Amino acid sequence: MTRMNAARDPLPVILVFGGGGQLGRALAETGRSHSTGARVTVLDRSSADIANADEVKRMFDQYRPALVINAAAFTAVDAAESHEVMAFLCNAVGPHQLALACAGARIPLLHVSTDYVFSGTGEVPWSPTDPTAPLNAYGRSKLAGEWAVQAAHPDSYIFRTSWVFSPWGNNFVKSMLRLGGSREELAIVSDQHGCPTYALDLAAALLKIAAGLLEGHSFTPGIYHFCNAGVTTWFDFANAVFEIAARSGYARPRLRPITTAEYPLPAARPRWSVLDCSETVRHFDLTIPSWRDALQRCMDRLAKEGFKSSLLTHIEQISH
Repeated sequence: MTRMNAARDPLPVILVFGGGGQLGRALAETGRSHSTGARVTVLDRSSADIANADEVKRMFDQYRPALVINAAAFTAVDAAESHEVMAFLCNAVGPHQLALACAGARIPLLHVSTDYVFSGTGEVPWSPTDPTAPLNAYGRSKLAGEWAVQAAHPDSYIFRTSWVFSPWGNNFVKSMLRLGGSREELAIVSDQHGCPTYALDLAAALLKIAAGLLEGHSFTPGIYHFCNAGVTTWFDFANAVFEIAARSGYARPRLRPITTAEYPLPAARPRWSVLDCSETVRHFDLTIPSWRDALQRCMDRLAKEGFKSSLLTHIEQISH
């Protein structure tokens, strides 16, 4: 890739797809507040359907990106069971079209995947090279997306993440606050283990890596993991949410631990979803904060905005 002369040429464009989601919004905000040496342009689905090759080509012709980040995805895990074709269009066909376009333009692609590509068995953190065996349609569609991206553009970068939360959209933290404001007791699954990920921390890492690539760093393409440091369960995660919220005067409900079997959902969930991020930290020289630190920052922001005014008004599920 030829590095642009910033004194004479316009800034290179980092083109982000999936601007309507948690990560997309985090990338937009981080791109405005952090210096990346590039212009971060964020598109939502109304701008381009990534499964449509003509629309992808139109966006590439219009913005002429130097690098692409794909944060677009069908993330409704249970809905994917009955809308698997739609999930595959968004999570596999779309990424494939982006990978083809990036390969044709000879530019890097950073694609975001999920911990749900794993079976959830065992007690050792999953490494990027461990065998995959998704339990549900969502996981199958995301794994197909990984294969499609690597087949079309072997020089791409895939980042698996897990349990994403943020001040925006549908996520566990906001669901807990909404439900806790209307119920005296909440039953929370306590036998699923994973690593929460703050969307703003993931966005900062992706943009740091993107900036490094645009500056000519020779990172090795492949599959990596990114989540905040530390392991927890949904039950302990909920406890942490309400511990922090209580300091701001938020009424704390009683929490009752239950098993996965006691909370049946259309899509099976992995019991052990812990990701090993050591290779990501080493290779890209990253420092990843703990999930508790990240949760505190998210909760501080929600508190400033007013917990109740920040919450969703429609029903959300309380897992993933």
